[in-house]
Amino acid sequence: MTRRRYELLRLVCSFLFFACGLFARMASAQTLQITDTEGHSVNFTATQIEKLLHVTVDTAEHDKPAQFRGVPLAALLSMAGIKLGDAMRGPRMAEVLLAEAADGYKVVFALAELDPAFAAREIILADRRDGKPLDAHDEPFRIVAPGDKRPARWIRQVTTLKVIAVR
Repeated sequence: MTRRRYELLRLVCSFLFFACGLFARMASAQTLQITDTEGHSVNFTATQIEKLLHVTVDTAEHDKPAQFRGVPLAALLSMAGIKLGDAMRGPRMAEVLLAEAADGYKVVFALAELDPAFAAREIILADRRDGKPLDAHDEPFRIVAPGDKRPARWIRQVTTLKVIAVR
C-alpha cells in the first residue's frame, strides 16, 4: 500500500472513530439511567419520558417566577421497579436517591421525601420550562424540588439516578 493510500485510510478511520464517539455521546445525553440498590439499571430515552404523564409546577427560581413541566420522580422510580409506598419501611428508610449531572454535579434526596405516601410535595424531573423545552444549559432533564429554600438541589443536565442503601 502506498504511503498516500495509508494516510487516506488512517484519516477515514479516524473520522469514523470520532463520529461514532460523537453519536454515542449525543445518544447518551438524551438518556436517563435509573439504578436500584442491587445494581440493576433501566434506561429511559427523552422520547419515552416525553410520553409519560406530566405535571406542572409553578415556582420561583432566584426570585423570578418559573413554570416547570415534568414527570414526578416517584413515577419514574416506580417504572424502574423501585418499590415505594407500603414497601418503604424498616431498613428501606435509609435509602437515598443520588442524582448525577453530565458535568459531575451530584445531589441527594432521601427516598422517602420522593414518595407520595410520605411527602406532601412533588419533586419532578422537568423537561420543559415556561412552556418551552429546556435550553442547552439545562437539558435534557432537570430536577425541580419546590419548597427547597435554595435551588441547590435543582440539578441540571441530569443523566443518572441511583438508589443507594445507607447502612
